[in-house]
Amino acid sequence: MAKTGAQASPVVVFSMFMLFIVLFFSFVLSDNGKEVVILLSFKSSIYDPSGFLSNWDSSATFCQWHGVTCYNNLSHVDKLDLSAKNLTGKLVSSSIFHLPFIQTLNISNNQFYGEIPEDMFSSSSSSLRFLNLSNNNFTGQIPSGSIPGLEVLDLSNNMLSGKIPPEIGSFYSLKFLDLGGNVLVGEIPVSITNITSLQFLTLASNQLVGPIPHGLSKMKSLEWIYVGYNNLSGQIPEEIGMLTSLNHLDLVYNNLTSEIPSSLGNLSDLQYLFLYQNKLTGSIPDSIFGLKKLVSLDLSDNSLSGEISELVIHLQNLEILHLFGNIFTGKIPKALTSLPRLQVLQLWSNRLSGEIPESLGKNNNLTILDLSTNNLTGRIPDGLCSSGRLFKLILFSNSLESAIPKNLSTCTSLQRVRLQNNRLSGELSSEFTKLPLVYFLDVSNNDLSGNIGDQEWDIPALEMLSLAGNRFSGRLPNSFGSQKIEDLDLSGNGFSGTIPRSFGSLTELMQFSLSGNKLIGEIPKELSSCKKLVSLDLSHNQLSGQIPSGFAEMPVLSQLDLSDNQLSGEVPPQLGKMESLIQVNVSHNHLHGSLPSTGAFLAINSSAVSGNDLCGGAETSALPPCKKVKNLNWWFYVACSLVALVLLAFAAFGFIFIRKRNNLELKRVENEDGIWELQFFDSNVSKSVTVDDITLSAKQVNGICRGNKSSANDFQFVVKEMNDVNSIPSSFWSEIKQLGKLQHPNLVNLIGTCRSDKNAYLVYEYIKGKLLSEILHELTWERRRQIAMGIAKALKFLHSYCSPSIIVGDMSPERVIVDGKDEPRLRLRLPGLLSTENKAFISSEYVAPETRESKDMSEKSDIYGFGLILIELLTGKSPADAEFGDQHQSMVEWARYCYSDCHLDMWVDPMIRPGPASDVNHNQIVETLNLALHCTAGDPTARPSATDVSKTLQSAFRITSCVSTLKLSSSV
Repeated sequence: MAKTGAQASPVVVFSMFMLFIVLFFSFVLSDNGKEVVILLSFKSSIYDPSGFLSNWDSSATFCQWHGVTCYNNLSHVDKLDLSAKNLTGKLVSSSIFHLPFIQTLNISNNQFYGEIPEDMFSSSSSSLRFLNLSNNNFTGQIPSGSIPGLEVLDLSNNMLSGKIPPEIGSFYSLKFLDLGGNVLVGEIPVSITNITSLQFLTLASNQLVGPIPHGLSKMKSLEWIYVGYNNLSGQIPEEIGMLTSLNHLDLVYNNLTSEIPSSLGNLSDLQYLFLYQNKLTGSIPDSIFGLKKLVSLDLSDNSLSGEISELVIHLQNLEILHLFGNIFTGKIPKALTSLPRLQVLQLWSNRLSGEIPESLGKNNNLTILDLSTNNLTGRIPDGLCSSGRLFKLILFSNSLESAIPKNLSTCTSLQRVRLQNNRLSGELSSEFTKLPLVYFLDVSNNDLSGNIGDQEWDIPALEMLSLAGNRFSGRLPNSFGSQKIEDLDLSGNGFSGTIPRSFGSLTELMQFSLSGNKLIGEIPKELSSCKKLVSLDLSHNQLSGQIPSGFAEMPVLSQLDLSDNQLSGEVPPQLGKMESLIQVNVSHNHLHGSLPSTGAFLAINSSAVSGNDLCGGAETSALPPCKKVKNLNWWFYVACSLVALVLLAFAAFGFIFIRKRNNLELKRVENEDGIWELQFFDSNVSKSVTVDDITLSAKQVNGICRGNKSSANDFQFVVKEMNDVNSIPSSFWSEIKQLGKLQHPNLVNLIGTCRSDKNAYLVYEYIKGKLLSEILHELTWERRRQIAMGIAKALKFLHSYCSPSIIVGDMSPERVIVDGKDEPRLRLRLPGLLSTENKAFISSEYVAPETRESKDMSEKSDIYGFGLILIELLTGKSPADAEFGDQHQSMVEWARYCYSDCHLDMWVDPMIRPGPASDVNHNQIVETLNLALHCTAGDPTARPSATDVSKTLQSAFRITSCVSTLKLSSSV
C-alpha cells in the first residue's frame, strides 16, 4: 500500500497543477474580456474626429491599441493616455474608470463635457495612482468618495462647481492635487489638511471664500501652494511658516488682511513668494529678507508701509522685485545695488523719497526699472544700463534733477523711456537722439533746453515722442529719423521759425501738437497729407496766412485748434463739411467773413470763435449776423463792377458748391410710398443713392430687420430697417446725425438716413468682409495683432477724440467686420435702447459686470469687452463656450489662472502656438494676455483707458525679450 501511494503522488500533483493553470487562464481571459468590452464601449460613446482610436479593433491585441500600455507586456491595461487627442463626448458610469488594473489614466486636453460620473472615485480600481481630467469642459460637482492609493489628481481648467467635498481628506496618498480654474465655491475644507503626503496644491481661480485652514502645518511635504484668484479672507496663517519644504507660495488676488506673518521667514527653500492684490498692511517682516533662495518677490498692490529694509542685500538670488502700489516711505535701499541677478525692479506708486542709489544697475542685470510716481530727488544714476539689457526705463512723476546721464544716452537696448514730470535740465546729447530701438520717448514737463533742430535725429523705431513743456528753442528738426511716428507733441517750448513742410511726410501721424511756441509763417499745406491725423493743435504761436483749405480733405481729423495766432482771411467753408471734425477753435486770430453754419460749427461755443471779425454762424457762436455794407464810395462801385466779371466766371463753381452743400442737408422726397425725409452725411453718396434705391433694398428682405447689400450707380451700401417707427423719439435722429459725422478707418461709417411716417432706414457703407467671430480660428498671429490694434485705435478715437465720448456698449466679435485688408471695422450701437439688438445687449457675455447690474454703460465697460476679445484672439475660446458655462466672468478667471499657473501651450490657440518653425513671439502673447487681464479687472477704475490700451498694445507687439511673469506696471 505504501508503494502504491508513493506512485500516485505525482499524478495528484500534476492534476492539481493543470487545474491551477486552467483556473488562472480562465481568470486572465475573464478580466481580459472585461477590459476589451470597457475600452470598446468607451470608444463607441465618444467622437474621435482625428481617428486616433482607429486601430481599436480586432486587427490588433488591445495592448497594441493607440494610447494603451500593458504592464510588463501582460494582457492587462496598466496605462491609458489619451491626452490632447481632440476627443469629445460624455463619460458614462461604466466607463474607463472601471478598468481593473489601471494605474495611470490621462484624458486631459480634450473636449469631454457633462458631469463626471458619480462613482468615479467609489468604483475605480484601487490600483489607480494617476488621474488627469484637466483642460476639458466637465461641469457639475466633484464626485464624493476617495481612492486611498491615488497619488495624482488633476481636475483643473474645467467648469466644475459646488463645494470641494470633505471626502477630499480621504485621499491619503495624494502628492499632487490641482482643482484650479473651475467655479468651486464655499470654504476650503479643513479635511484637506489630512493629506500629509501632499506636495503640490492648487485651488486657484475659483470662487472660494473664508480663511486659509490653519491646519496646513500638518502638511509638511508641501512644496507648492497656489490658492490665488479667489475671495479668501482673514489673515495669512502663521502655521504656513512650518512648511519648510515650500518652494512656491502664491496667495494673490484675494482679500487677505492684516500683516505678513514673520513666520514666513522660516521657509528656507522658498523661491517664489506672491502676495500681490490683497489688503495686507504693516511693514515687510525682516525675516522675509532671510529667504536666501528667493528668485521672485511680489508684494504689490497692497497697503504695506514703512521702509524697505537694507536687509534685502541677503536676497542674492533675487531676479524680480515688485513692491509697487503700496505706501512705502523712506529711501530706496542701497543694498539693491548689490543683487547681481536682479532683472526687474518695480517700486512705482509709493511714497519713496531721497535719491536713486548711485550704483544701481552697475552690479545688477536690469532689464526693467520703474520707479515712477514717488518723491525721488537728485540725479539719474550713470550706471542704470550697465547690463546692456535695459529696455524699459520708467522714472516719471518724481523730482529728479540735472541732465540725462551720457551713459544712458548710449544705452542701445532701450525701447521705452518715460522721464516726464521731473526737473531734468541740460540738453539732449547727440547720442540720445540716435537710440536705434526706442519707440516710445517722453521727456515732457522738465527743464530741458537746447536747439534740437541743429541735431541729427535718427530713431527709426520711434512712434511716440513728447518734448512738451520744456525750454527747447531754435528751429524744428526737419525729421526725427522715423516714418512710424503716430504721436508727436512739441508743445510748450520756445521753438521758432516755420513749421517744416517735411512733417507732411509723417503718414502715420495721429496726434500732433505744436502749441505754445514762437512759430511764424504760414501753416504748410503739406500737413493735409497726414491722412491719419486725428488731433492737430497749432495754437498759441505767431502763425500767419490763411487756414489751408486742404484740411478739409483729412478724413479722420476730429480736433483742430488754431487759436491765438495771426491767421487771416476767411474760415474755409469746406471745414463745415468735414464729417469727422467735432471740435474746432479758431479764436483770437485776424479772421473775417462768415462762419460756416454746418458740421462742427453748428453748435460751436462762442469762446472758440471770439477775438476775430467773424459774423454769422449758429446761435451758440454769439456772433453778429452778417450785414451788407451801406454808403459805399464811388470807387467801390467801380471795383464791384470789375469783380462782377470774375464772379460770373465762378458762377458755375458757386452752383456746384451750393448743390454739394444742399446734398448734405435734410431733403423731402415723394414717391409712390409717401413722403420721405432723406439725409446723407457724404456728398458723394447723395449723388449715387436715391430713396427708391433704399426702399427697394429694404423690400428685398421682406421688411426683416437685417442688413441688405445693395448698389446704386456702382456704389454699394447696406440698409437697416428700424422697427416701430412711431415710438422713436426725435432726439434719436439728432444723435444719429452725430454718429453720421464720425469718420474713422476702423469704423463702419453711417452714410445716411431715410424715414417717413411709416418706415425708417439707416444706410451704412458696405464692407466686404466677414465677422471676426466667423474667421477668428483661421487667423495667423500677425493678422490677429493687426485686428487687435485696429479695434484699439477705434476705441481710442471714440473715447478720446469724440466729445462727448461715444460708447460702443457691446464690444464683441459680432460687432467687428474684418475687411479684405485685415482691417477691423467696428459697428456702433444705435443710441438709446430702441432696437431688439440694444435691448438684448445687456445680457451679452461681453458686457462688463457692473453694466449688467446698473444698466449704465461707460468707457470702462467698452474696455472690459475689448479685454474679452483679446483673450479670444489669444486662446480661440469665447465666453459662450461650454467649458465656461453661463457665467460671464468664468473665461476671465480661467485666463487669470492660465496666465499665472499654466504653460503657454496649455491655453494659447494651437493656430498661433509658438514653435521652432513659427514666427510667433512668445513674449508678445504673454504681454497681450497681461493687458487683457487688466482690461477685464473687476474694479472698473483699475481698467486702463483706450489711449493706454493702444499704447500698451504697441509696446507688447514690439517686445523681443521679457520675463513672462511680469505684470502690467504704470508704464502703460
